Amino acid sequence: MLKFFFALFILLPLAELYLLIEVGSGIGGVLTITLCLLTAALGGMLVRHQGMRTFLRAKELMDRGQPPAEQMLHGIMIAISGVLLFIPGFITDMIGFLLLVPPVRNRLGQRLIAARISGRSPGGETIIDAEVIHPDKHHLP
Repeated sequence: MLKFFFALFILLPLAELYLLIEVGSGIGGVLTITLCLLTAALGGMLVRHQGMRTFLRAKELMDRGQPPAEQMLHGIMIAISGVLLFIPGFITDMIGFLLLVPPVRNRLGQRLIAARISGRSPGGETIIDAEVIHPDKHHLP
């Protein structure tokens, strides 16, 4: 888990900066900034559209008395996608746009559910659910 947070908060911003500098030196600074703003605007529209579709599907399921668990998971992934798309950079935009593709969300959701059911975290660590019971001091031999 520590490696994940290291990559998230240290390596990802460095990679984003490097890529922005490289693209900026290739196509120019103004075009790079424009491209970042366009991906944020397009991403915002797609997030809004897919979020509403997911919300309406969840409402439809609830009206029929069924739990909208899958739609809730999709909603969370769409929200994460929205955050990633508004962060300036091409790597986060790519991940954000991938999360907007329904087959990608389905596959990721299946993996997360399978990992939870099997007792393994997505990182591969085994999860052991346990309870510690401390003996009462009055009953010690």
